[in-house]
Amino acid sequence: METTPDERRQRVFDFLDAHGIRYTWYEHPEAPTIDIARQYWHDDGSKHCKNLFFRNHKGDRHYLVSFDCERNLAIHDLEHRLRQGKLSFASEQRMERWLGLRPGSVSPFGLINDAETHVHLFLDRNLERCDAYSFHPNDNRATVVITREEFMRYLAAVGNSFEFIDLY
Repeated sequence: METTPDERRQRVFDFLDAHGIRYTWYEHPEAPTIDIARQYWHDDGSKHCKNLFFRNHKGDRHYLVSFDCERNLAIHDLEHRLRQGKLSFASEQRMERWLGLRPGSVSPFGLINDAETHVHLFLDRNLERCDAYSFHPNDNRATVVITREEFMRYLAAVGNSFEFIDLY
């Protein structure tokens, strides 16, 4: 069943609210890329994150990678650091299947749609030093700002495996 961006966004807010996780958010025009989103970001002290969705060579494992949007990540370096074999970007169908998302709106909030907790989240170790993060709430027409502490509570509530690693 196709969901609208508004429904995807509301599902994130409902999940966070149901778990007592504090956050703020704001709306802006559609921003499917970091370059577009940058013009709408608020100066709120949060670290804006880039999120990439990968699959392994066999296609039986999927990984979400979140890192500082000001950094670049070479897929070959990522393969070496993750030690998960050859990686490729997951297809739009896989993104829909595992995260309930479309390209341009990927974020760790997509994990709420992964009932099997199949997707493993890799977070850039540098994010551990940030006080707050910004992600799309599964809708690229809005940004959620969440403190590191509340984000850790979110990850515990959603139940997917995750780890902080050195990405660069």
